[in-house]
Amino acid sequence: MILVKQTVTISTENITLGQFLKLADVIQSGGMAKWFLSEYEVYINGEQDQRRGRKLTVGDKVEIPEVGVFVVAGE
Repeated sequence: MILVKQTVTISTENITLGQFLKLADVIQSGGMAKWFLSEYEVYINGEQDQRRGRKLTVGDKVEIPEVGVFVVAGE
């Protein structure tokens, strides 16, 4: 897989990890979040987290080995 570093802009104060994965086009639907998080290691600000309800805010960095690095940005 190709590693991608991109900024994902949110229009709200925070977003859940599951919603973020869909917004970043990592998964096709919100229903895939649970499966994706069980199959892939996801690091938020350097700390591993598999909770799809984890709240992300502007400035958070999401790293998924072999998928990419994403930064949460505000409008």
